[in-house]
Formats: sequence, structure tokens, C-alpha cells
Amino acid sequence: MNVLVELQRRFAQALTGLAAEPAELVKLVRPAQDPRFGDYQANCAMPLSKQLGKSARDIATQIIERLDVSDLCHAPEIAGPGFINLKLRDEWLAERISAAQADERLGVSLAVPARTFVVDYSAPNVAKSMHVGHIRSTVIGDAICRTLRFLGHRVVSDNHVGDWGTQFGMVIYGYKHFLDADAYRERPVLELGRLYKLVSRLVDYHECRSQRAEYEQQIAQRDAALERAKAAPAGDAAAAKKQAASVRKAEAQCKEARDELTALDAKIRSVESDPKLSLLAAAHPSIGDAVLAETAQLHSGDPENRRLWEEFLPYCREDMQRLYRRLKITFDHELGESFYHDRLPGTVADLVQRGLARESEGAMCVFLDGFETPMIIRKKDGAFLYATTDLATIQYRAETWHPDVVLYVVDHRQSEHFSKLFATAKLWGFGNIDLRHISFGTVLGDDGKPYKTRSGDTVGLEGLLDEGVQKALVVVSTNDDRKPAGPEFSADERQKIASVVGIAALKYADLSQNRTSDYIFSYDKMLALDGNTAASMQYFYARVQGIFRKADCDPAELRRTPGEIQLTHPSERALALGLLRLSEAIDESLEDFRPNLITSYLYELTRTFSVFYESCSVKDAESDALRTSRLRLCDLAGRVIRQGLELLGIQVVDRM
Repeated sequence: MNVLVELQRRFAQALTGLAAEPAELVKLVRPAQDPRFGDYQANCAMPLSKQLGKSARDIATQIIERLDVSDLCHAPEIAGPGFINLKLRDEWLAERISAAQADERLGVSLAVPARTFVVDYSAPNVAKSMHVGHIRSTVIGDAICRTLRFLGHRVVSDNHVGDWGTQFGMVIYGYKHFLDADAYRERPVLELGRLYKLVSRLVDYHECRSQRAEYEQQIAQRDAALERAKAAPAGDAAAAKKQAASVRKAEAQCKEARDELTALDAKIRSVESDPKLSLLAAAHPSIGDAVLAETAQLHSGDPENRRLWEEFLPYCREDMQRLYRRLKITFDHELGESFYHDRLPGTVADLVQRGLARESEGAMCVFLDGFETPMIIRKKDGAFLYATTDLATIQYRAETWHPDVVLYVVDHRQSEHFSKLFATAKLWGFGNIDLRHISFGTVLGDDGKPYKTRSGDTVGLEGLLDEGVQKALVVVSTNDDRKPAGPEFSADERQKIASVVGIAALKYADLSQNRTSDYIFSYDKMLALDGNTAASMQYFYARVQGIFRKADCDPAELRRTPGEIQLTHPSERALALGLLRLSEAIDESLEDFRPNLITSYLYELTRTFSVFYESCSVKDAESDALRTSRLRLCDLAGRVIRQGLELLGIQVVDRM
């Protein structure tokens, strides 16, 4: 049972006829920040007092007179200017927590009505190995799917992999010109990745050289604009202030242009300073056009390029699946870009026929209100774009799965693309589907820049997992060696625990962040046995299992035996209230699809449990009934932690 939702429902009834829009006011019924003021607090009297022209305390009195919560709460109290404080009845709380302990779902009700969600996440480019940049989309998307499914929603997870397009044009060109046959035979995925990186770098080099004059021209234009801003007459104080702002803006634009040219020159130098790369660049001056030609041949069904693509793809997909298996992540579907290729001409034709797309400078475009530039769906050379594929994908998903909601778990840099995509889809007739971009920030290194290796390469995901497990092994071994009675685990057991703990640490470190924020990657922080970390949560769960081993009690048998939980101590009551709020944490996390709200809940719950465990002895309880009651609380706490971690895709271990 979601207590908060029930209280909000009852406040909505009390506010009906008193407020014009009760739905907005009931959102101000929230858990109390300070337990001295009760368990929940309603702050709806203050805004309502402005609407009705009465004092907030008078409004609060009216609300209480109309409010029926006597079966759940003690009599509501008014505090301060008009806050309504609510405290749950101990007997009601004990009844609900006892029911939750006997319930497989821990007191969490299924959603009504259940809806259909399509969740699009991970989506790596299979032409190269997965890297650190894929961790956020992958674990956030998986956590969202798990949480929605737990509430009974129908969820279709779809990994829209990049298995088509220019990236394979690069691999094919590289295979034809730069292949190391022995390396390809021994480790095909590594060699294909090397070819992709090499060709991509050479294409980038020639593009940088061709763009350099344009960048220099842009710098000259911005320098001139800066001089004009400085030379403008100052006038009065307001004009001088405006001029100073214009100068600062122009200076920032000049710096930005120079920084971009510096980065461009660094790319050029990195190739020209390498004798082998320099020779290859000189020997392949038109590599960019050649890659596009290889891509076009693949798309048009050229037998040789199609054969190579079909040869490469299984290697690439297996490499990708190996990492997903380590992460314990699966998908219902993996319909990549290639799946939609045959639908793209029809997609463009339909948009044209409906008058939604028209030609502009040879390209086919959709012009949208509120956007400076159109969304291009077919280039002037006839090539399709990501936007075309994404539109075809929306059409297919609507026809096949009939979703109520489609979530795209993709980094924030794609925000404009998705804004245009959703606007176009709505015009195209898919306005009945709730399309949402679930954006996220960047994984950073200690220098505050995107996390990379010392050589400047993007960190591979497999290496990230390997190192996480190795560092977890050190933590697990050190902790085991320090146990008073001596080590408990064999080398194999330590390795198995380290594998669970290390991968969990990576997932939890990401999921515990506000998804829209950047965060700094740190193994030391994520593997700490205290604080808001996976290792801390797993250690807590193992500690609870240890309580039952010491008590020689089977928690499964305890659940099968009906019994009440007693709340005789304030810390027992606080723990019971925290456990009952699992449903609230889940619902809140899905309001804007933020798994970090679940991690915050779990962390606070472990802190509450620690106070309970220090204050209320299980072993030396005053009576057998109280001992059993406290064991029931411990069992429920362990199961809530395990379930919360399961929603995040994180495993637990019984001993650490």
C-alpha cells in the first residue's frame, strides 16, 4: 500500500468543493522532513488561502473538518502558519507492516491501470566495442524496465543497435585496404574495431584539414565583431552596461572559436606527427567520399559489401552479448537500424504525400514550428538519416506493440534531435503516444572531462568491468582477512563475491546519481563499505542474513507462520515506517524516471535499520514474542533491500 497516495486521495476528497483545482494542491501532501512534526505534512492551506482570501490557519481548519483519516492517523494538528501535520496510528502501522512481511510483494500494489511501455536503451554501435559511454544508457534503461515490470506494466525493451550505415561503410573500407589477416583470424572483433578507429581517424583528419580555412574565417569575423562592440559609444549607464555585456559575449565567442581551432589543429598534428598515419592519410585523400560510396553500395544490396556485412555482424553481436551477460542485462528485442532499412523510402514518401515534408536545396525536409532548422529525412544524394530510421521505428512500434509510452534513454546531446523527432511524429499521426527523451549526463574523470584512458582513448566497457571486479576482490579479501575468527571464504568464493560486488558497484555508482547530472568516476568511492554505495547495500543485506544464522532461524519459515510485529520502541516504529515507504519510493522514481530516488531510499533505510539494531536487541529481547517480532522486522528489511537492488539490476550475496 502506498500510504502517501492514500493520504493524497483523501485530501483530494476534502478539498473538492473547497478548491478549484484539488489535484494540484494534493501534491503538497508529502512525507514530513522532521519526525517531530509527524509522519506526513500537508502544505496546501497556504496557497489556497491566497485564492480564497482567508488566513491559512482558518483554511487548514476547514480542510481538517472535511478530512477523514481517523482510521489511519491520529487527529491532524495545525502548526505554524497553516501546516497540517499527520501521524499514523501505531496499531494501523503495525497491522500494515505485518501484512507486508507476509506478502511476496512487500506491500507494494500493482499499478492500475497497467500501461504498455517501449523502452529504447543502450543502442551501441556494433562496429566497435562498447565503452564507458554506454554504461549510463544501459543501466538506467534496465532499471526503468525492471521497475515498470515490478508494478505490473507491460514493458517491451528494445536495443536499437547501430548495425548499419556509415560505421559499416568505414569497416568495409578498412577491411578492403588495411586488414591484418592474422589478427582478424585470431580476434575478429578487435581487428574490426581497429579498422573502424583507423578509418574514422583518417576521415576526421581530412575533414579537419578542409574545415581549417572556414574556422580561421570565423575567428576573423568574431574578432571584427569584438572590435565593433568595443568601439560602440557607451552613452548613459544603462547603455554602458549593455555594451559591457556585448563585449563579454563577443570575447567568449572569440575564445570559443580559437579553442575549436586549437582542437582541430591537435587532431591534424596527431596524424601528421605519426609517420605511418601520415603516409596512410596521404595515400587515401578521398577516404571520406570512398566510405560513403561503400555505405551506399551496402545499402543498395551490392553482393560483396552485403556478404562482408553479414560476415562481420555475428562477431560484433556476440562481443556485445558477452558484455550484456556479465551485466545480467537482457532485451526483448534488438531491432537494429538494418531492420528498418526497407521501410525508409516509404516513410519519406508518406511524409511527402501528407504535405509534411518538402524539398529544400535538393534534400527532403520537415519544417517545424519553433525550430530554426528543419529535420532532414533524405539528403540530396538520396541517403537517409538517423531521423528517417527513427520515424520508421516509431511507426513500426506503434503498429506492432501499440505502446502508451515510448522512452528513449539517450544522452542529453541528442535533445534537439528528439524534440524534432517527437514533433514530426505528432504531425504524422502518432500524437496518442507519449514519446519521452530520458536524457542523462556524462561520466567524467578526475579532471572534470569525459572519462578516458591516459592515452586519450575512450575507456572500454570490458576493461571497466574487469578492473571493477579486481578492485572489489581486494576489498572483499581485506574485509575477510580482518574478521575476528579468521577468513571465511576460499579463493573461489572470494572471486565469485568480487564479481557480484564489482559489477554492482559500477551500476549503483551510476544509478545513484541524478541522471541529468555529470558525475566523476571513482572506483574507491563506489567500492566503499559505508555510504550510499552498492557494496554498502550488499554488506547490509549480508549482515541481515547473518542475524538469522546467529539466531538459528529460517526466515522463510518465519514468513509462513502468521504473526504480528510489535512496535514498542521509537526505532522499531521508524523502521516500520521506512519499510512501508518502499511503494512511495518506487512511484516517485517513475514520475520522471529517476532511479537515484530508489538508491536514496535504500540508503536512508539502511541508516534507519542501523539505529534500530543498535537500540533494539534481537538476541536479548525481553520476550520470545518480541524477539520474533524483531526478527520479522529484520527479515522484511533484508527483503526490501534485496528487492530495491533487484529493481536496479543489482545482485546480493548472503555473506561478505
